[in-house]
Amino acid sequence: MNDIKENFEELSEDIKENLEELSEDIEEMVEKLKVERDELRVKLHLAKMEASEEWQELERKWSKLEGKVKKMGGAAAESSGEIGAAAQLLGQEIKAGFKRIAKQL
Repeated sequence: MNDIKENFEELSEDIKENLEELSEDIEEMVEKLKVERDELRVKLHLAKMEASEEWQELERKWSKLEGKVKKMGGAAAESSGEIGAAAQLLGQEIKAGFKRIAKQL
């Protein structure tokens, strides 16, 4: 009977130690996750600002593109080729900008 009591006490002590270790491991994990979460929050905020700035620039380019397309409609054949080339280049810049913003999201 004494052996059973000793085994039970040893087992109880082992369980207590394991729970304490587990608790410490969980606390350590939570602290690491808090740091990672805070870092990601800052990066996300910065990415939003960068994306917003790029979006504003793309909106300006979009307005230019629309203006060039309107000019093409009324321009002579010679100048419409130049306007068309500029419009295509601007369109490619806008498309690349959209891809960069989409990657950030």
